[in-house]
Amino acid sequence: MSLKLLFSTSSTATGGGRDGHVKSDSGRLDLDTRPPAELGGNGEGTNPEELFSAGYAACFLGAVHAVARAEHVSVPDDASVSVKVGFGKTEHGFGINAAITASLPGLDQSAAEDLVAKAHKLCPYSNATRGNIDVDLTTQV
Repeated sequence: MSLKLLFSTSSTATGGGRDGHVKSDSGRLDLDTRPPAELGGNGEGTNPEELFSAGYAACFLGAVHAVARAEHVSVPDDASVSVKVGFGKTEHGFGINAAITASLPGLDQSAAEDLVAKAHKLCPYSNATRGNIDVDLTTQV
């Protein structure tokens, strides 16, 4: 895939990775990372899966808005996207999956599902993960 770069950013992890610190070059992201309690950590920091789910949710909602603008559809003010990221073992090591729930109150179910399906084709996170991890889509109105 050829990419005409529009923006780039960088973050650096220090310490033990999952038990360390991450900071973006801009300084706007500056967080301790800790394994969640479910994985034996103290859970007093964020973790890569939380960061991924937050980025995916924000990006996907942006894609919903972009598709809606192109199709002259009004997205409700209380629209939201939640992304649940799971972490577990695979036959090759470890992996993740994602479950996206898009809530578009007030829209017709069929129209909302069409909008979400098109956003899934547009979203950079969806494009990066397509064929690499399981991603489930749910649309609520």
